[in-house]
Parts: sequence; C-alpha cells; structure tokens
Amino acid sequence: MHTVNMHEAKTHLSRLVEEANAGEEVVIAKAGKPMVRLVPTNTMRGRRVLGWLAGKLEVPEDFDAPLPEEVLADFEGCGDARLA
Repeated sequence: MHTVNMHEAKTHLSRLVEEANAGEEVVIAKAGKPMVRLVPTNTMRGRRVLGWLAGKLEVPEDFDAPLPEEVLADFEGCGDARLA
C-alpha cells in the first residue's frame, strides 16, 4: 500500500493513477488521515442486467393473499407469550 498526502497527490496524480491501474493500492491522506483509495475502474462492478431471472421463478397465485391471524399477531408483537 502506498499512502500519499493531498499535496503530493495533486502534484503527481498521473503517476498515482498509473500505479493504481497497475494493481498497487494508493491511499490519499489529509493531515495523515486516510481519506480515499484509488482503484482501477475494471475492479468495479458492471452495470446491472435487468430480467436475468426471467422465466426462472414462479410466483404463486395467492402470493398477495392476507396472512393468517397468528402470523399477523407475531408481526404486531401479540404472538405467543412463551417466546417473549
């Protein structure tokens, strides 16, 4: 890990970006306190793909049916007193 202060980072930003892109961890500090870490963009997650589970899940017809009274009571804190 390579830690540099803010002034040095401003002066040598291009070099620091190259180091981070080469795999070295570069941390920029302000008054000795680490503030940010430079990382290459290829390590970041890509865009999310919508619909990738299409056709793989089945939603039951009664998925939005009212819950049984005992389950509702548990949610409301009025359930079985033995569990308290």
